[in-house]
Amino acid sequence: MIRTPPDPRAFIDDRGPFDLIGDIHGCFDELKRLLERLGYDQRDHHDWHHPDDRRLVFLGDLVDRGPDTPGVLRTVLSTVEAGRGYCVVGNHDDKFRRWLMGRDVKISHGIAETIAQMQVEPDHFHREMAGFLDTLPHHLVLDQGRLIVAHAGVTADMHGEDSKRVRAFAMYGEVSGDRDEHGLPIRMDWARNYGGEPTVVHGHVAEPDVRERNNVVCIDTGCVFGGHLTALRWPERDYVQVPASEAYFHSPRWG
Repeated sequence: MIRTPPDPRAFIDDRGPFDLIGDIHGCFDELKRLLERLGYDQRDHHDWHHPDDRRLVFLGDLVDRGPDTPGVLRTVLSTVEAGRGYCVVGNHDDKFRRWLMGRDVKISHGIAETIAQMQVEPDHFHREMAGFLDTLPHHLVLDQGRLIVAHAGVTADMHGEDSKRVRAFAMYGEVSGDRDEHGLPIRMDWARNYGGEPTVVHGHVAEPDVRERNNVVCIDTGCVFGGHLTALRWPERDYVQVPASEAYFHSPRWG
């Protein structure tokens, strides 16, 4: 099986073109509609190919909350194995990986939906997904260093670095250590101080609209909460979106 190496710089020479997709969270129908809008041809239920050899880049948080996490996982796995795209690990993916490996995790923030969906899947699929998620990089350096991709982002001094500190930041971003009135971690706006030349594209922080600041772009537009699933075409820097069919999960921070 071909796996994405964990080295953040492993694909630095790949110049694309790319289609970067924000947090999917189990919204398989919306993913299929977005791929169609981006011009991908469906060769079977989970195998997609672009006639112009564009590559997909998934920004993590493939799982939890939405109605069909297994469908999303099969599509992403097929894409990466075929060499037609990449994926970075999100915090939800990492928690799900630990559950698959039999570790004790807190059943919260939407993983219960994923567990219920996976319980009808065969054991070999569980093992395959655990191995796949275990090897996903925490961030990627692409297009000869012009493009940095991470689930929650990385600061300029972290580009291409591999450490526990960088992995944690790439999955969770900058947090204060405190919690808000809903019991959720308080996130800091790390992009306020970003001065790096490469463009950083990330997800993790769901907002109704794409957010651009200091050459940092967040394309998590809250599909699972009833928003949109968003793709960024690179190097064109065009946005392509599809609306959610419904709100699958409630967040006190959304709407």
